[in-house]
Amino acid sequence: MLDKRGLLARPAGLRDLVVEVGCGPTRRYAGSLAIDAIDGDAVDIVGDALAVVQALPEGCARLVTSAHFLEHVPDTAAMLDAMFRLLAPGGEIEVIVPHFAHPYFHSDPTHRQAFGLYTMSYYAVDPWLRRKVPGYVRLEHLTLRKVDLRFKSSLPFYGRHAIKRVIGALFNSCRYLQELWEENLCYVFPCYEIRYVLGRTADTRADHA
Repeated sequence: MLDKRGLLARPAGLRDLVVEVGCGPTRRYAGSLAIDAIDGDAVDIVGDALAVVQALPEGCARLVTSAHFLEHVPDTAAMLDAMFRLLAPGGEIEVIVPHFAHPYFHSDPTHRQAFGLYTMSYYAVDPWLRRKVPGYVRLEHLTLRKVDLRFKSSLPFYGRHAIKRVIGALFNSCRYLQELWEENLCYVFPCYEIRYVLGRTADTRADHA
């Protein structure tokens, strides 16, 4: 593990953070604490992502985020649990992953797990989606707050981007249409990626008390 700014030596100063797990070559949030297994200009701590997250102080983050990372990890539940540990009251976890229907998902041999609309319903308490699934590996302390299907095109297909944004606005307009899309239309109009927002179950219960 390489702590390039000596952050882990000053745990008392690590509060109200945005933690980017598996940030890659660029960070998405200015001022975030960025973690990746491969060193780069944007990376603050280099090392195994799970080990680094476990080394950070409990309750230090208002947001723990990852983009196109979780599909690569060997134990999704362990990573989500470690990310949860960092959340301060009111904090959120944001996970962005490729949707299983997108052809790029199947092109990458390093992808370990597919993700769809209901995947996080197996890992967290889900008051969001209509269809209920078994909680084989459910983390009761995590609650799913939102799911977004993201329709877009990457280079060199930006000409299709505007059309896909319109399609996305339609199918994200309500949960019923999200579920209709995945059951019947996901291979006709494949989305690029899916975004989940999760929070502490204790916070959700307090909000509804």
